[in-house]
Amino acid sequence: MKHLVCLMVLYLISEVGSFDLIIDEIPDEVENLIDVEIDGFPPVSKTRNGRYQVEDDDKIGLYSYKVQSTITSRLANTMIQAKMVNNAKRSQHIVFDVQVPKGAFIDNFTMDVNGITFTSSIREKSEARRMYSQAKAKGKAAGIVRSNALDMENFKTEVNVPPGTRIQFELHYQEMIRRKLSSYEHVISMKPGRLAKHMEVDVRIIEPQGLRYVHVPNSLGDHFDGITTISKGEKKAHVSFKPTMAQQRKCPTCSSTAVDGNFVVQYDVNREKTGGELEIFNGYFIHFFAPENLDPLPKNILFVIDVSGSMWGLKMKQTIEAMKAILSELRAADQFSLIDFNHNVRCWRDNLVSATPAQVEDAKKYIQTIHPNGGTNINEALLRATFILNEAQNLGMLDPNSVSMIVLVSDGDPTVGELKLTTIQKNVKQSIKDEFSLFCLGIGFDVDYDFLQRIATDNRGMAQRIFGNQETSAQMKKFYNQVSTPLLKKIQFNYPQESVSDVTQSSFHNYFGGSEIVVAGKVDTENLQHLESIVTATAANAELVMETLRDVEELDGFMKKDKYADPEFTKKLWAYLTVNQMLAERNTAPTAALKRNITKSILQMSLDHHIVTPFTAMLIENSEKDEIMLADQPKDPRRGCCSGTLGLTPNAPNNNKGIPAWANVTAVPVSFMPEQRSPPVSAVSINRVDNDPHFIIYLPKSQKNICFNINSEPGDILNLVSDRGTGVVVNGQLIGAKKAENKKLNTYFGKIGFYFKTKGLKVEINTETITLKDGSYSIALTWSDTGHIIRKQLLISVKKESNVTITVGEEMSFMVLLHRVWKNHPVNVDFLGIYIPPENQLSPEAHGLIGQFAAEPEVYIHHQRPGQIPEKPQATMEVKGNKLTVTRGLQKDYRTDRVFGTNVQCWFVHNSGKGFIDGHYKDYIVPHLYSFLKKP
Repeated sequence: MKHLVCLMVLYLISEVGSFDLIIDEIPDEVENLIDVEIDGFPPVSKTRNGRYQVEDDDKIGLYSYKVQSTITSRLANTMIQAKMVNNAKRSQHIVFDVQVPKGAFIDNFTMDVNGITFTSSIREKSEARRMYSQAKAKGKAAGIVRSNALDMENFKTEVNVPPGTRIQFELHYQEMIRRKLSSYEHVISMKPGRLAKHMEVDVRIIEPQGLRYVHVPNSLGDHFDGITTISKGEKKAHVSFKPTMAQQRKCPTCSSTAVDGNFVVQYDVNREKTGGELEIFNGYFIHFFAPENLDPLPKNILFVIDVSGSMWGLKMKQTIEAMKAILSELRAADQFSLIDFNHNVRCWRDNLVSATPAQVEDAKKYIQTIHPNGGTNINEALLRATFILNEAQNLGMLDPNSVSMIVLVSDGDPTVGELKLTTIQKNVKQSIKDEFSLFCLGIGFDVDYDFLQRIATDNRGMAQRIFGNQETSAQMKKFYNQVSTPLLKKIQFNYPQESVSDVTQSSFHNYFGGSEIVVAGKVDTENLQHLESIVTATAANAELVMETLRDVEELDGFMKKDKYADPEFTKKLWAYLTVNQMLAERNTAPTAALKRNITKSILQMSLDHHIVTPFTAMLIENSEKDEIMLADQPKDPRRGCCSGTLGLTPNAPNNNKGIPAWANVTAVPVSFMPEQRSPPVSAVSINRVDNDPHFIIYLPKSQKNICFNINSEPGDILNLVSDRGTGVVVNGQLIGAKKAENKKLNTYFGKIGFYFKTKGLKVEINTETITLKDGSYSIALTWSDTGHIIRKQLLISVKKESNVTITVGEEMSFMVLLHRVWKNHPVNVDFLGIYIPPENQLSPEAHGLIGQFAAEPEVYIHHQRPGQIPEKPQATMEVKGNKLTVTRGLQKDYRTDRVFGTNVQCWFVHNSGKGFIDGHYKDYIVPHLYSFLKKP
C-alpha cells in the first residue's frame, strides 16, 4: 500500500461548497497520483456527474450498494456500504461521497482495499491533527480535504487504486428522527452514481408504542413504482427496496442509473396517553410527548420580509406566492401584521390586527405591490417587529394564552444600519420578550445561515435554509406549517429528583401540533420499581397537569426478544440530546470560562460515545498504522471552528447601540381577564347535595340549615337549578347502589350536567371524566388529572381524584366532589356531591330543588320538643304557608374531609322535603341532562 493515497472529508454543516486540498510537502513518489484541486475544482477532465468520480467510467464496477437502517424508538442506526473494483488496466480514482442527514452523528467508518482494512477511532481534534502531522512528517501518505461549508452534511473519501483493486467502503451514522407535520421521516440519500449489480435498502422499524402507519412515497420517481415492499406488524415493520440492474437503468438501453435522490420512509406511532410515553431501559429513560386533539392557541405573528434588491426576480415572486397562501391559513383568533424592509423599514399596519377576511385580503394586496430594491437593514426591521409585539402586550391587546412570534425572511447579510452581527443579535435579545419566538428563513446561499440559526435559537425559535428556486414557495409554506399550530405553551417536565439524574432540557416554550418533544435522562432502576412524570402546560382552554407512571422493567422482555432492536437505544438517544443541548448552550454562554467548560463536556461525551462533533476528528488507520487519514469537520471561515463561537451575555447592559429612538415601549399594564374567584369553603354557608342524596339548604337571613332527602329512582334526572334569567341549568342524574340494603336501594348522583345557555357551553361531570362542550368542540379531563379548562370566561379547575370547581366570571361558582369506594365493594358505588354557594347571582326567575331558595323564604321554627331519639329533638317549622314537623340532626359536609366528612347541624324535613320545596319532588324530574325546568 506504499502508493495508496487517501483523501477524505467530513463536513457537518454543508450543502453545496468548494473544496480546498491542504497537503504540505507531498512525497515525490505519490505526487503523480494526486489530482490537486485548483480553487476548489478538480481538473475538467476528471469531473463526473456521479458520486463516484473515475477516469474510466466503464472500467469501474459497482458490484454492491447496500443500505441497512434500524430504527428503535426514533433512534436510527444506518450503515451505507459500497463495494467496487477497478477493472481498468491503469490506476484510477474512486470517490466515496455520501450525504448524511443534517444533525446525524457519524460513529464509524471502515475501508478495505484488497484485504487491507482501515479502521476508525475518535480523537480530540488537536490530538488527531498532531498524529496526522507526525505521520506526514515521517513521509507517510496522508491528506486533508476541507470545505467552505453551508448546511448539508457529506462524508467523502477519495482513493487512487491500482488495476484489479477491490475496495469496500462502509460508513455508520446515528440520528434521532424528529417528528414533523405528524410524521416521522427517515431520509436515506441514494446517489450511487452508476449501476450496481446488487442494490438493496433494508429498513427495520421497532416502536414499542405501536405503529399507526408506515408509508414509502415515490421520492425516487415513478420509475421505481411497485418495487418497494412493506410488511407491518403491531410494533414492527420491515421496508425493502431491491431494484435489479435492469430496473435501475434510466432506459432499457441506458448505461446510466435512475437511482439519484432520497429514499424516504414515513411513519407514525400510536398515542393513547395525554402525558406522553415513558420508555425505560438499561438505566436510561426517554419521554416522548406529542399530545393531540387540542384546540390551537391563538397566534400573534409578525412577518418580516426582506425586499432588498437581491430579492429581485424569482425569489421575490416565490416569496409573494408563499405569503399569500400563508395569510389565507391564518385563523380568525390570530392577530398579525407585515413588515417589509430594505434600507428602510415599512409597516403594512403599525399594530397587530385580527385575521379577518377583509384584513387578510388587504395584506395580500399590499404584498403584491412590493418591488425589491435597495440595501438590507435587518437590525431595524427586527427591532420594529419586537416593538409592535411589546407594545401590544403592554396595552393588554394579547390574549395571555396566545403565542407570539416573528418570522424573518431574508436572503442576505445586513448592508445598511447596524452591520455587526453580534450587535444585532444582542439588540434583538434585549428587545424581545421572553414569551416571544423568532423564526428565520434564509433564502439561497448569500445569507449567513449560521447567524440566523444563532439568533433564532437565542430567542426560542429555529432557522431553515430555503433554496432560491422554483421550490421556494413550497419550502416556505412547509416551514410555516410546522409552526402554524401552537397547541401548548410553557411546558415543564418533572421527575423525582432522588431517582433521576442528568436530565436533558425539560422546559419548553411552545409545542406545535404535529411535532414531538423528547426528554431523556438517567434513572436508578436498581432502587426504583416505577418512574413517574408530571407534565404541566398551558393549553388554549386549560392549565394542564398530565401524569405518567411506568414500570422500569416494562420494556425488558420486548427488547430482549427482538434481535434487530438496538439494546443501547436509550443511552444513544440521551447522548444525542445531551450533546446537541450542550452545543446550543455553548452558543449563548455568557463567559469564556463557561464556554470552555461546556466545550470540555462536549469533547468528553464525544469520546465516550464515539461520535464526531465539532471538537473531535476521526482517524482512519490500517493495522500497521503506516497509513493515516483524518476525517475532520470543516472550518467555516465565517465563524471559526464551529457554530456558536460568539457568546452573548443575556443580562448585559443596554447601550442602545443600533436601537432607533422610536423603540420605547409604553408601560401600561392591562389585565386581559378578570381575576377568577374561588367558592367559599365555610361549612355553614353553602347549599349542597351529597350522599344518598342529602340536600342541605343554607338560609343566610335566618342563619339556618334546612335539610331533606329525595327518594327517587336510578336514572332519574333531578333539576337543581333552572334559571332562565341567567341561562343557567344544573341537573343531576341518579345511579343506584349495587344492591338494596334493608329493602331500600340507595341512590346517588352519578352524573351532573351544567348548561350555560348564553355562552353556549355545556359541562358534564361523571365519576370518570369532566367534559366541556362548545357546539361540536369538546375537551375532556379525567379525575386522574389536575388542571384547568378556560373557555369564554368560564373556568373549570380539576383537582386530582378530589373535586371540580366551575367558576363563571364574578357571578357564580359550583363545586363537584368525587367519592371513590373500593371497586369490589358489594354494595357501594362511586358517586358525586355538589356544593353551591348562596351568594351565586341568580335571577328572580331561578327555580329548581336548590335554585328556588335564591329568593329566601321566611322560616319560623318554634315549639322545640324531645323527639323519639333524645339527641334528635323535634320542632315545628312554618314555611310557605305550611306547618311541618322537623327533626334536629346532623348531615355531612365532605369538602374538607372526603372520608368522614364534617358534621353540619340542620333541621330535617321529612317526606322528600314536602312542604319546604314547591310542589312534589317528582315535579323536578327533567328529561335530559341540560333541560330547563318547565314553568309551573
